[in-house]
Amino acid sequence: MSLTVDLVGDTQVVITRLFRARPEFVWRAHTDAVLIPKWCTGPDGWTMPVCQCDPRPGGSFRYEWTNGEMGFHATGEFISLTPHSRIEHVERMFLPDPTPENHVVTVFTPVEAGTRMVMTMSLPDASTREAMLATGMADGMEDSYARMEGLLAA
Repeated sequence: MSLTVDLVGDTQVVITRLFRARPEFVWRAHTDAVLIPKWCTGPDGWTMPVCQCDPRPGGSFRYEWTNGEMGFHATGEFISLTPHSRIEHVERMFLPDPTPENHVVTVFTPVEAGTRMVMTMSLPDASTREAMLATGMADGMEDSYARMEGLLAA
């Protein structure tokens, strides 16, 4: 299963993907600091040596990625969480300079085949959205989600 990317208005990106696992497992993969580095590494050759995640309203996270030659990181804060069904947070990427804030709402819905995940990213303007899309982020996300699906099946 692969993800779809839809553009809404000038500032939103909507990522949709189906997982062959129940929502509680997909939710946990998104909130457990032990599991996140096992799947959220983008293309082959990248790792996440630092994963700090405090999944509660007001909690923060910090993820650091490297391919051995270069790296980048993300920080953010959780706004609200509804176990097994919704996560709302704000994130900033550091590439190395910080990007504008990305407001993200991720919804996990049970479906017959498992879980339908819809992630809506709201960016401050069209140029920020275009810059994010130009990084190839969708390909890296699909690589990560395929890895997560393998982890969930194990």
